[in-house]
Amino acid sequence: MKEITLLVVEDDSTLREVLSYNLRKEGYNVLEAADGGKAIELVRTGNPALVILDLMLPVMNGLEVCRVIQSERQTPIIMLTAKTEEVDRVVGLEMGADDYVTRPFSMRELLARVKAVLRRAGAEIKENMKAEKVLAGCLQGGDIRIDLTRHSVIRGQEVVELNPKEFELLSFLMNNMGQVISREQVLRKVWGYDYIGNARTVDVHMRWLRQKLEADPEKPAHLMTVRGYGYKFEP
Repeated sequence: MKEITLLVVEDDSTLREVLSYNLRKEGYNVLEAADGGKAIELVRTGNPALVILDLMLPVMNGLEVCRVIQSERQTPIIMLTAKTEEVDRVVGLEMGADDYVTRPFSMRELLARVKAVLRRAGAEIKENMKAEKVLAGCLQGGDIRIDLTRHSVIRGQEVVELNPKEFELLSFLMNNMGQVISREQVLRKVWGYDYIGNARTVDVHMRWLRQKLEADPEKPAHLMTVRGYGYKFEP
């Protein structure tokens, strides 16, 4: 069985060593970084399967590291934060993080989340490959077109940059065009059955999709809310 490489990004040397020790005990190969600049370097050279990322870092903060990683590749990210305010967690998810753990946390909880995110990432790759074979091309709704083969989105004549979760969410809604999809269905399909989170994650990503794809995000023409239930895509 191929060894899975993880990257731990934490400026607190004691916590970084504890995290790395426990992850290695579980059989993972672990890379370590104490600041944001080194983290970006190791992502590019070490190609980790998952990044455990502290938000409060020197040189480059965790949110900026998350933004850079997601702009270059689809590496899953679990954020570590000592803050309890919802806004910090939401911003991290908006940047493309897959999950978060708020301190204090137990090592058992973190290991469970690592395994869940890795399983989900593997399932998403298989599902995307299957979708590309079945759909063989594009989804079109109004002036929005998804090229599933090239993993790109076009609005009119303009290419729109989406992070991986935004792309999966839009693909799922457009593949079920006109159908009302509950938030729970979206969470299961896009984030996976073992995702540890709530429907707020879906709302955040829908808001960001509207800002990128709708002419007037406050009065969307395609990405519609069905109050009290969920969302649908109208062509």
